[in-house]
Amino acid sequence: MIRPDLESLPAYVPGKRQEDALKLSSNESAVPPLPAAVEAATKAAATAHRYPDMAAVELRTALADHLGLECEQVAVGTGSSALCQQLIQATCAQGDEVVFPWRSFEAYPIFAQVHGATPVPVPLRDHGVDLPALAGAITDRTRVVFVCNPNNPTGTTVTRAEFAAFMERVPAHVVVALDEAYFEYVRTADTPVATQAVQDYPNVVGLRTFSKAYGLAGLRVGYAFGPAELIAAMNKVAIPFSISSVAQAAAVASLAAQDELAQRADATVAQRGPVAAALGALPSEANFVWLPGAQPDLAQALAQEGVLVRSFPEGIRITVTTKEESERLLAAWEKVSAAPLPVAGG
Repeated sequence: MIRPDLESLPAYVPGKRQEDALKLSSNESAVPPLPAAVEAATKAAATAHRYPDMAAVELRTALADHLGLECEQVAVGTGSSALCQQLIQATCAQGDEVVFPWRSFEAYPIFAQVHGATPVPVPLRDHGVDLPALAGAITDRTRVVFVCNPNNPTGTTVTRAEFAAFMERVPAHVVVALDEAYFEYVRTADTPVATQAVQDYPNVVGLRTFSKAYGLAGLRVGYAFGPAELIAAMNKVAIPFSISSVAQAAAVASLAAQDELAQRADATVAQRGPVAAALGALPSEANFVWLPGAQPDLAQALAQEGVLVRSFPEGIRITVTTKEESERLLAAWEKVSAAPLPVAGG
């Protein structure tokens, strides 16, 4: 009764949970949603006996104003991950190809395979997205290329010149998804921004989320923006009523509180550099830092000290949050650095 190809489908692995531990494994905000978002969500909960606005008109209109686009150019979904999936579903048929950097957001290959497309991973170069190699991987079967910027989990960004050179090599019928889930934490000016890219290139779609900087991870709201025709196709394959009234209200209120949002993002950025320096991690433009190299024993040792981080075969990703949590992380780091690491599996 089950598709045989699903036996080879990797499962999405969420960040670990442990009671009373400092959870730095999922890139969540350490502070609650903005006060205006909590108030709006609470008010909306009183009408939860009614279906939400399926078209999310108020939210999409607010996003269009924020982005400088038309409402028809904006789609919303349950996190930017859902919109990645809708984009593949709207563009790919059986046997088409989805090109993406690797390691990057781990859902890219999963979503491709779920919809019958062929995942085409392209190795990073110096821990960053290798745009020339991505362009070189495009074939006549390619329908979508994902560019994660900043890249998750390495925190690196591509330059404007690199992106422009890349787009010159991308065929007009191939969609480029510029995934900016960590956009609010970027401080370098020399990197492409999706709001401008969708104006410059008719085959670019931007992807962003309220799950990170806005602190609405538990409500699941993301948004995509780009060509109206492609956005309409993404909306056709969306699950009806997927974003609750509570989530829509909280997102609209959060979007209107840009000054408070900026203060929170700045506070995280202020911790990012010192944490990276103390750990010997790579410079980052996101709300996490990256320690290259497989180090499962180190992740295990930190967990024993009550700090959860995300271990990948290629390295360890550690979320950067508040000053207080950074101090707790560094205290645990000092302990495990001074002691022998545990034996793997022990």
